[in-house]
Amino acid sequence: MENISFIADTEDQKEFVDALKKNVRNYFTSKGISTKANAKMVIKTIVLLSVYVVPFFILLFVPVPAWLALVLVIVAGFGIAGVGMSVMHDACHGAYSKRQWVNDMIGGTNYLLGSNSLNWILQHNVLHHTYTNISGMDEDIDEKGIIRLSENTPLRKYHKYQHVYASFLYGLMTLSMLVKDFSKLREYQEKGLLEGQKKKLKTEFIKMLIRKALYIFVVIVLPIWITDYTWYQVLFGFLLSHWVASIILSFIFQMAHVVEGPEQKEMANVIHNNWYVHQLRTTANFARENKFLNWYVGGLNFQVEHHLFPSICHIHYPEISPIVEATAKEYGIPYYVNKSFGSALLSHLRHLKDLGSHEKITTAGA
Repeated sequence: MENISFIADTEDQKEFVDALKKNVRNYFTSKGISTKANAKMVIKTIVLLSVYVVPFFILLFVPVPAWLALVLVIVAGFGIAGVGMSVMHDACHGAYSKRQWVNDMIGGTNYLLGSNSLNWILQHNVLHHTYTNISGMDEDIDEKGIIRLSENTPLRKYHKYQHVYASFLYGLMTLSMLVKDFSKLREYQEKGLLEGQKKKLKTEFIKMLIRKALYIFVVIVLPIWITDYTWYQVLFGFLLSHWVASIILSFIFQMAHVVEGPEQKEMANVIHNNWYVHQLRTTANFARENKFLNWYVGGLNFQVEHHLFPSICHIHYPEISPIVEATAKEYGIPYYVNKSFGSALLSHLRHLKDLGSHEKITTAGA
């Protein structure tokens, strides 16, 4: 795998990082609180797991009208996304608890979504967080089928209308992961990433195969076996719940990096910015005042803070966000933010349209 170095061009950037870490550390010290999960986070975990699991058990054991079954499937989709964003995500970053076995256990909720924790950690924690918005390294901005997410990838004629069709294709994200995790595991082995995690390809492949087989049995085979739903009704419900979850997850993640303002970089041996400054230049927040969104999306609307301090539980992001913003402004470093969910969504769609029409993009800021 390519080795990329982040090197600050000015001494000010190092001073900024020292000040930023000090200011955030002082917040937790002055409050006398942990950077990890608190009681509110535990309650949220229980609620979101229930939003996913309870509708499934109702569908499995309680006869309900067709319209209510459809509603329960959609609710379960919201639960899948909520668990992924607000529970699994923190745990896989080691942000849920100071005890690694707790993070591993909570991170295991990934398997309830049909995904694989090791793949997630490699793709998200290692590649995306380390090499944010760097083409060829950050898989989040790789081409997604016929969707162009980076100005540093080839422009095709069919990209012209991607801002129209992308929304539907975003709904295939978790279903794609369900199947592609196997080929991705081999790819990560070839890049030397498994060795970095002290994992063996054969062992992890077998574990993944067993977990995914159990998942398919529980969510598809079991309902066909013990309920009165037909196989195609069960399959439709499964696909719909994942489509709902994928739409939510895709837009939330893309609205932090593929919007007007944040930069995209070509792969190079040296990135001429301190790593912390690079995160600020490639990431945007949105809807910081939206209390429900703050709760539901697990602080992913505070992506700036998350990228700078991924081991801090997202429950604290609303409080440290003003600290990060003030420190960035003091040192003349951009802090991108869209005020509302709607403005961030429109910014993403406009950017998709620009990416579908132009080789290179020039933006004025989020």
